[in-house]
Amino acid sequence: MELAADFSTQQIVAAGLATLGAAFVRGLTGFGFGFLLAPILALALAPIEAILLINILAFMLALSEIRYVLREADKSAYWIMATLVLTTAPGLLLLAATPPGIARVLIALAALAAFLIVVLPRRGKALKPGPALTGATGLIAGLMTGFAAMPGISVVPYYVRQDLPRVMAKASMIGVFGVSALASLASGAVTGLLEWHLVAFGLVLFPVMALGNWIGSLVFGRVSDPVWRAFVGIVLGGAAVAALLKL
Repeated sequence: MELAADFSTQQIVAAGLATLGAAFVRGLTGFGFGFLLAPILALALAPIEAILLINILAFMLALSEIRYVLREADKSAYWIMATLVLTTAPGLLLLAATPPGIARVLIALAALAAFLIVVLPRRGKALKPGPALTGATGLIAGLMTGFAAMPGISVVPYYVRQDLPRVMAKASMIGVFGVSALASLASGAVTGLLEWHLVAFGLVLFPVMALGNWIGSLVFGRVSDPVWRAFVGIVLGGAAVAALLKL
């Protein structure tokens, strides 16, 4: 199967550059991959192709860090993983049923919401989630994984607004994102939406993603919380606004 037969040179280059940038942010923070990549790829590809491709990449990246996740993740991550699988398929089917133009607008708006979630300062006491909030976080994450490849809409504030060590929060988010991506791919395979040319595209982009993630990981721990929060917020906001302007 030749990739050039399924995607144009412009699509491949755009996907490669966007993947490199999003992977760098993900390596730096533990999140932001889908936030950044979804609105950009949804312009270059059909929305359903963009979301499945992002989840292919997210799963491969999480799989490469499985030992880190098992060693450092908080136990709440496993409860979120268990609940998100319930709503991932409905989110993917909703995306497939949504006209591409509307889907692109909704994905860009989701990226804007992610921007607000990241940049808004935490006020008052640190979050101490109970079972209900943990379960709701998983259900929302699953729905947003299927529709926009953005489980971080609920997962990021859940962890960032707790008083958890940064290493634990990052490992927890990576684990959740990996399982959410797997759930999306399984749903795509069952419904027939996942096609082999997307898997091949993901394999081609993997070295680019791994490079960006590695560079970001080198920076992780060397910058303060306000600096990386501001950096991610600026990039998220820029990606979302650019996506909206190009619709």
